[in-house]
Amino acid sequence: MNLTTGRTQLNSALKTLRLHWEETKEVWTDAVRRDFEEEFFVPLEQEVQTTLRGIDRLSQIVGEMRQQCGEREM
Repeated sequence: MNLTTGRTQLNSALKTLRLHWEETKEVWTDAVRRDFEEEFFVPLEQEVQTTLRGIDRLSQIVGEMRQQCGEREM
C-alpha cells in the first residue's frame, strides 16, 4: 500500500463515518449523544484530518526525495 492508497482509504472512511453520524444524529437527540459527539466524534474527526494533512506532507517529502535521488543517479 502506498501513501496515496492509504490516504484515499482513510478519507473515504471518514466521509462514510460522517454520513452515518449525520443519520444517527437525526434519531439520537439527547444529551448523551451531544456528550459523545463532543468527547469522541469531534476529536476523532480532528485527528483524522490532522493525519490526512500529515500524509499529504509526507507524500510531498517522499516525492522530493525520489526526485533528488533520481537526479543524483544520472
